[in-house]
Amino acid sequence: MRNKLLLALLVAIPISTVAKESAKDNYRTYCVQCHGMAGNGKGVNIRDMSVQPRDHTDAKAMSTRSDDTLFKVIKEGGLSIDKSVLMPPWGDTLSDDEIRDMAQYLRTLCKCKYGGS
Repeated sequence: MRNKLLLALLVAIPISTVAKESAKDNYRTYCVQCHGMAGNGKGVNIRDMSVQPRDHTDAKAMSTRSDDTLFKVIKEGGLSIDKSVLMPPWGDTLSDDEIRDMAQYLRTLCKCKYGGS
């Protein structure tokens, strides 16, 4: 009886009430292995990488990347902006909204905004 009640409760919960992961949570799940917990490009995988990951805390470098470029590289991978093949595409894993949130999270790491026009 208890299992049936639990199952009924689970079925009755609308999917829309399930909280999506925050950009910070997604960054911790998908990005820290290469970009590091602090976002400084010092993740645990770097010793095996021929190209070092972007330092997301580098305001000077990050301010040269538009939000659209950040979105594109997260969604389509490094090759989409002529960068490293080692940066995987996350478009099949993260929704467009999650990717936009991630791009904004990167802005908090660098404490910067796009400086171009």
